[in-house]
Amino acid sequence: MDRNSEAYGVVEWPGAVQPRVVARMGDSVLDLAGALERVGSELAVLVRGPSLDELLRAGPEAWAGLRATLATLDPDPALLPAAAVRPVLPFTVADYVDFYSSEQHATNLGTMLRPNQPPLLPNWRHLPVGYHGRSGTVAVSGTPVRRPSGQRKEGPAYGPTRKLDIEAEVGYVVGVPSELGRPVRAADWREHVFGVVLVNDWSARDIQAWEAQPLGPFLGKSFLTSVSPWVVPLAALEPAFVEPVRQDPEPLEYLRPAGPALALDLEIRLNGHLVSRPRSAGLYWTPAQQLAHLTANGASLRTGDLYATGTVSGSEPDSRGSLIELSWNGESPLSLPDGTSRTFLEDGDTVSITATAPGPRGTRVDLGAVTGTVLPA
Repeated sequence: MDRNSEAYGVVEWPGAVQPRVVARMGDSVLDLAGALERVGSELAVLVRGPSLDELLRAGPEAWAGLRATLATLDPDPALLPAAAVRPVLPFTVADYVDFYSSEQHATNLGTMLRPNQPPLLPNWRHLPVGYHGRSGTVAVSGTPVRRPSGQRKEGPAYGPTRKLDIEAEVGYVVGVPSELGRPVRAADWREHVFGVVLVNDWSARDIQAWEAQPLGPFLGKSFLTSVSPWVVPLAALEPAFVEPVRQDPEPLEYLRPAGPALALDLEIRLNGHLVSRPRSAGLYWTPAQQLAHLTANGASLRTGDLYATGTVSGSEPDSRGSLIELSWNGESPLSLPDGTSRTFLEDGDTVSITATAPGPRGTRVDLGAVTGTVLPA
C-alpha cells in the first residue's frame, strides 16, 4: 500500500541560524514559512518560529486552512530529503500526563504483581487512571537513555535499575488552551487537540515498585519520556477513527460521549528484531474521555500539553507493549532471532516503536518512529 506521510515537525535546517518548522512530504521535508510566504499566505506567520507552538495555539480553523493551502502547492524547489535534516523536539512541552488506558495491560500487571487478588482495582472501569509526569524530561526520538539510578526494595539499596523497561504509547498534543476552573467536555476534545505523536515512557520497574507505595510513579518514570519528531494532525487520521470498545459499567455523564478510538498498528523492535505488534483500537478509554477527566476538576490546558494513553497492549502475547509483560516480569525471557534473550533492557540495546494507520483511498498514514539506545549509568 502507498504511504501517506502528512505530518509537521521542527528540524535543524542546513545553513539556518535556528530550527525551522517543516511539513513532511514522503521522504522529503518542506520549509513551511518559506513555502507559504512565496504564495502570499497569511498563515506563514504561524510557522516562522523555532517550534510548532504558534501553530498549535492558532486553533482548528487555522489548522484546516494550513492543510488546504498545502494541498494546492506545486512541488517546491526548497524541498530537502528528510535524511538531510535533524529533527528536534517539535513543541514546548507544557504539562505531561500519562494514563493507564489498556485493560489488557492493567490486567496483566495486576495479575503478575498482585497474585490472588482481582487484577483490576475497583476504580479502573469508572475513570481513566493516570499520573502527572515531568515535562522537562520529555525528549525527542533518538535521545540516549541513560540507565537511571534509584532506591530498590532489596536492602533498601541505591543503584542503577535492574529492570529498565519500555512502554509503547500514543500521545495527544494539545494546541488550544482552556480556562482555569472550566472543565473541557468530552464532546469538545477536537477543539483543543492538534495531533498525535508516538511515545515511549521508559520505566525502571524495580525503582517504581518500591517507591509507588502508596503513591504513584515518581523516579521510576521521570528520567526520560521519548516522543516521535512528527506530529500527525487529527484531520489526517480521520479514516483511522473507529467505534470504541463497549464500556461496562456506563461511564458517568462527564465522560460521555466517549468519542472515537484511534486505530493505530504499532510495532516494537528491539535491536532491530520485531518483538510485538500492539494495536490501539482496543484501548478501553478514549482520547476524548482522557481529556475530559484530565480537566474534570477545573485544571486548565496549556498549549503544548501532552497526554498519553499508557502502554498499548493486546490480549495475545505478541501484542504486549512492555517488556515486563513480554517476559512476564522476568519469569519467561523473551527469545530474539539472533539467539539472545531479554527480560529487561541491557546497556547498548536499541528500541524503536513505529506505527501506521488507515489513510484515504487505501493508503497508510505513517506516524514515524520513536527510538532510543540505552547507555550505562
